[in-house]
Amino acid sequence: MTPAPEHAAPRSLMAQLDTQPRVRAFLERAIASGRASHAYLFLGAPGSGKLDAAWALAQAIICDEGGCGACDACVRVARHTHPDVHYLAPESVTGYLIAQTRDLIDDVALAPIRARSKVYIVDRAEQLKADSANALLKTLEEPPQGVTFILLGTSAETILPTIVSRCQCVPFRMIAPEDAARAVERTCGAPLERCRMAVAVAGSPTRAVAFLKSASRQDARRRMLRAIDALPHADNLDILDAAKELVVAVKAPLDEVKSTQEAVLAENADFLSRGALKQLEDRNKRELNARERSGIMEVLASARSLLRDVLATLEGVPGGIVNEDAADIVERLAHATGPVGALAAVEAVSAAERAIARNVTPQLTFEVMLFDIRKALLCP
Repeated sequence: MTPAPEHAAPRSLMAQLDTQPRVRAFLERAIASGRASHAYLFLGAPGSGKLDAAWALAQAIICDEGGCGACDACVRVARHTHPDVHYLAPESVTGYLIAQTRDLIDDVALAPIRARSKVYIVDRAEQLKADSANALLKTLEEPPQGVTFILLGTSAETILPTIVSRCQCVPFRMIAPEDAARAVERTCGAPLERCRMAVAVAGSPTRAVAFLKSASRQDARRRMLRAIDALPHADNLDILDAAKELVVAVKAPLDEVKSTQEAVLAENADFLSRGALKQLEDRNKRELNARERSGIMEVLASARSLLRDVLATLEGVPGGIVNEDAADIVERLAHATGPVGALAAVEAVSAAERAIARNVTPQLTFEVMLFDIRKALLCP
């Protein structure tokens, strides 16, 4: 499978928010008028494109032209390598650590490295516990000049009221899968059936476009599909080997990220202080961890999508399957099991996602999941 063709002309991330036109128009007006808030709270269900919009807004804030999509700053933000755009996610099973919040507050006080502004994207803000949230409140209410916070959450009810009151709330509507697929088709020109598959795997239009442009991420998906296809006839050693291969495949896309990070460090080594370089190195480590976790969730989404196609085939659900390029695998698995087995296999993937959320090691997670799927597929 070859990567999808890229547009000849670069597009800003904001221009790609086709599925959230009201949000896009609102943010574009705020940037154009110079009245952007110092703190936003993006609210919506998973898959609504909140994180895509956060990166788009960060690009518009960092870029001198309001997010042209073509300059060095825009390219760095799009690749998640700009040193003044920080992405944070909970580092504990129970939520954000107080140490994370203190590090964030200390970092806010530092001057930007490359740009005139700094942006902090705080994912899963509902996991800011009371002590972490309280430590952040004053900084969130009165950040230094040029600092913008973008918090992401599912609903205002799940986030502490003191946090909500200090942010401008931006609601996101849920995107229908077909609408998301057509947005991907407009952006990258790939066939619609591939766009449907990419949305099912990556979860949002912008990430689906990036998935279709990444040969290594598509290879990780293929390895997962092949591993599941082989399960009805696999022995225990086959499953252990497949789990190892999946871990290697998930980490393969990180090689390019590492090389880009090393180039940025080398580029800045001569004029940054030792403390600033350490800050950049720590940020790079967090980015690699976030990318690896995203890759794991992506291959698990590949497994879930395939097994849902099997279940839909067995139940005669109209509308066809999502993984049309793997129709032969869907057919073989549908012949090998029944609806009960397919449903149990889907639940095995959900259990694997919960295990990753609890910081279970990826290889162990893949091993347990594949053994459970084999058991489910072979049940009478």
